Amino acid sequence: MVGSSLSDDERETANARLKIGFVVLVAGSMSLMALQTDPTPVQLVAVFAVGIGIGVALLWFVLRNLQQYRSTLRNR
Repeated sequence: MVGSSLSDDERETANARLKIGFVVLVAGSMSLMALQTDPTPVQLVAVFAVGIGIGVALLWFVLRNLQQYRSTLRNR
């Protein structure tokens, strides 16, 4: 069987980038939606900061459920 072409360090870097990208995507999406209401710059920064918090919470939720799903697959 052919193994992965990524080393462990490269895999960790790629996973970290994906996690950061996911959080920034959520925060950026919230900021773009807020632009429809013509916010002040302070309000836009606040929405982006809240979006980062929500993105981190969503990432935690997704990773926790993924870990549970993987453990059920191993038990079969």
